[in-house]
Amino acid sequence: MARIYISLGTNISPAQHLRAGLVDLQKHFGPLQLSRVFESESVGFKGTNFLNMVAAGYTELSITEVVATFKQIEQDNGRIRGEKKFSPRSLDIDLLLYDDVICEIPVELPRGEILFNAFVLWPLAELVPNLCHPVTLQTYQILWQHYDKQCQQLWPIAFEFPAELLATNPLIITR
Repeated sequence: MARIYISLGTNISPAQHLRAGLVDLQKHFGPLQLSRVFESESVGFKGTNFLNMVAAGYTELSITEVVATFKQIEQDNGRIRGEKKFSPRSLDIDLLLYDDVICEIPVELPRGEILFNAFVLWPLAELVPNLCHPVTLQTYQILWQHYDKQCQQLWPIAFEFPAELLATNPLIITR
């Protein structure tokens, strides 16, 4: 079983799409460990704020199969393929880590945005502060401590998780 870390983001009907995405992820990957939900300003374009978080789970699927599952969940939640890179999203799900795998194909792992986007690094550091990034070999807590927090604005928000998720996920962080 591989331990996977997943980034979720949305700024189109964000609460609805985030809840639906989490329920779908749980159907495919079983109980999830979840960070808090963060609100952040859009990056790369002017748009409404995003909701972002990180989830962790286990899978026997290959990296390719995991990414295909994410694409299907995105599509089921209204994601339109072929959008500009920086544009509004109904649901964006990215594989951040697959155990300690380092690769470029079929996707970049660890995902590069871990080190550059506060909306990925802060929730990841919260979820697994003592886990080491497989390339830098620094913990996510240390990486977050050294991150320039002035370059991207985000803040934790109160979020109502779906009841079916709460029933099977005792590890939801509620700081």
